Amino acid sequence: MQTLLVLGGIMMFFAVALGAFGAHALKDKLTPDRMKNYQTGIQYQIAHGLGLLLLGTVQGDTVNTSQITVSGWLLTAGIVLFSGSLYVLSLTGIRKLGAITPLGGLCFLAGWVLFIVAVV
Repeated sequence: MQTLLVLGGIMMFFAVALGAFGAHALKDKLTPDRMKNYQTGIQYQIAHGLGLLLLGTVQGDTVNTSQITVSGWLLTAGIVLFSGSLYVLSLTGIRKLGAITPLGGLCFLAGWVLFIVAVV
């Protein structure tokens, strides 16, 4: 569980840093569409970084902690694939990278389903 808390903290740190970078350094350099993609990446990174922090605090005799851990790794993969692909797409304009984004979304969905299974 400590690993999930550390990952959550790292993801939140980078979400704030990348958000500030986007707001200050990129606001005049990106088109509105590319800036919107970048901001979507930040939004999902923050939401799932908070999710990692939540997962790191879940404990108890009735909770399957190994499933919680796998759920956390799926959320982490989702952040890297979903948000990461949106960051690179925004900065480079390479549209083919958009094919990676849904894989990150699937990781998010699988992570949350596994979380539900672990606590039920």
